[in-house]
Amino acid sequence: MTQTNHLGLATAGLFGALAALGPSAPAAACGGFFCDQTQPVEQAAERIIFHRGGDGTVTAVIQIRYAGPAEEFAWVLPVAGRPAVGVSSDLAFTRLSNATSPQYILTTTVDGACYVDPPPSLQDGGFAAADASAGPSGPDPGEVTVVDSGAVGPYDYVILSLTPGAPEPASVAVEWLRENGYQIDPSGAARLAPYLEGGMNLLAFRLTKGTDAGSIRPVVLGFGAGLATIPIRPTAVAAVADMPMIVWVLGPHRAIPVNYRALELNEALIDWLDPTTTYDAVVTEAANQAGGQGFVTEMSGPAGELSTVVFSDGEEARWASLTDRATWEAPWWRVTDAIGDFRRYDGMGDVIAATVPLPDGVDADQLEACPWCFSEPEGFADAFDVDAFLAAMEALVIEPMRVTRRLFDTSSVVTRFYTTMSADEMTRDPSFAFNPDLAPIDRTRRARRVIECSPDVRLPDAPWRVVLSNGLVVRGRGNRWPYRAGAGMPANARILRYGTEGQGDVLIDNSAAIAAALPHRDERLASPPSTPPPGSGGLMEAMGCHAAPGGSGGAWALALLAFAALGRRSRGRG
Repeated sequence: MTQTNHLGLATAGLFGALAALGPSAPAAACGGFFCDQTQPVEQAAERIIFHRGGDGTVTAVIQIRYAGPAEEFAWVLPVAGRPAVGVSSDLAFTRLSNATSPQYILTTTVDGACYVDPPPSLQDGGFAAADASAGPSGPDPGEVTVVDSGAVGPYDYVILSLTPGAPEPASVAVEWLRENGYQIDPSGAARLAPYLEGGMNLLAFRLTKGTDAGSIRPVVLGFGAGLATIPIRPTAVAAVADMPMIVWVLGPHRAIPVNYRALELNEALIDWLDPTTTYDAVVTEAANQAGGQGFVTEMSGPAGELSTVVFSDGEEARWASLTDRATWEAPWWRVTDAIGDFRRYDGMGDVIAATVPLPDGVDADQLEACPWCFSEPEGFADAFDVDAFLAAMEALVIEPMRVTRRLFDTSSVVTRFYTTMSADEMTRDPSFAFNPDLAPIDRTRRARRVIECSPDVRLPDAPWRVVLSNGLVVRGRGNRWPYRAGAGMPANARILRYGTEGQGDVLIDNSAAIAAALPHRDERLASPPSTPPPGSGGLMEAMGCHAAPGGSGGAWALALLAFAALGRRSRGRG
């Protein structure tokens, strides 16, 4: 039987700590600002990185979210065995998210000539002015055994083992933690019971005394061989409705959800004019239509390309130059250099607070925000320990970034999954494996929009057609997308079940139904007159702008930019 490695997602919330042709007229390209509008989708979500090593071992990096008093923070999760414990960086997650989030690129061209009012500057004969605006103890060791304990980054942690067969092991474990200073809500014990009764251990974190909640950062857990699995069931206690979840899985091939469905979205429901406003709703509806247990595979590709995104060679070189002791003859200025190079990195504030003698009236946050704003304090050179400062930066700032980068350096493929889940859907722990037969997935989605202009309609009000990558056509007008999730069309184009080989089984195929609900032709509804009536060109004619067949449309770009700046005022003038 394959061993399964578990870790908890957002289980801080479990214990009260938890805290997006017209053939008759030439088509004019619309200019760089309007043509290729790249719309990245970035979700505020619970985030996990899984890494499967060549020996089968699993490493998990888990981002922790919390808002509240530091003394009330506690984060508890069931784990298999005795995982190695370390820390990572929120900055690594931010960079990874930015580099892998889905991008919707809508290429727009204008077919024909729309009416545009002359701007106020031309109407009025002048230029218009712009608007201004401690050692653990506990009950009978026959019931609770401390498998491991220690401190890492801003945390103290303990791993507990419960005597097999002991009655109510979860209640016993929670009571032990409460007696030893972990602020645990006993009402969550029932959610932990199935894991502890099955022989798993319990890992608990709290902030080290004197550490504030701003120091909270992701944790790194190293397990033995097995599947990467999220014990989602305990999260149900504190989960918000449709809680977003992003999972990256690193390994030899493209990853798959083993026991959850694979969802392929109906992209006609995505508002390509502003996908951030609809993406989450489409994913949520798609997951709901799969019984609440499905993941969208947002991208899958070479992992090595992302390693320097997480932590670059340039950053490593900057750090190497800082550790050259020959450059520390003027220590205050080297401290400000170091803080300036790595300010806002996880752990930098803790390094300053612990090792830098601060100027009078200045705290660590102020020095980190502007290290060059303060003069060298009197007697600084004598009070400052260079070795302690560099060691603290290595341990708390640099190495956590390297740890996460190495996961990408030692992997072939990274796959990013996304879903949303509510408490009543968290009945099965999602697991992930690999399938060597599946193709990569580009994070970029592309569609083509043609604005169908005519002399009697302004550009913002003109009808348009968007041709999706699968050939389906969406028709609309102005800046309003005509379809929304939950309003009739299926949110999934297909729902699949994947195994560790082959192309998977299609469980539900909605392609025909979606095609039937959309227009069938990629052509203009009505062609405009070949020559616009005199005076209807407005700003276009006033500026000497004309569309050229097959041209780059630079004149259009200028006119459209002018319209973007003045359109609201022009429309108001009727």
